[in-house]
Amino acid sequence: MSKAVFFNLYKLKKGASIPDFLLAVEKLTEHTSKEKGCISFNLFVDGETWADMSTWETMDDAKNFANSGGPKDLADKFYSFININSCRSHFFETIQ
Repeated sequence: MSKAVFFNLYKLKKGASIPDFLLAVEKLTEHTSKEKGCISFNLFVDGETWADMSTWETMDDAKNFANSGGPKDLADKFYSFININSCRSHFFETIQ
């Protein structure tokens, strides 16, 4: 069975509180980790550029999660920190 990755690259809104953003990520990740097919979640930062990557058992699991967005209150809080115009998302199928 092939694995899939849901990868997102973005910048935070100007003046966004990083500690509050990290708390929102933690709460959303707690939920995400219980979703069908979720293997792992990682958060990355390079200066002002942030990225997150979740690994899933199948592409269907990854896309089902992405389309659901998670619980509305947790997703809304997470997205409230992100400059949506900077956000780029992509699904990858793992090769090795």
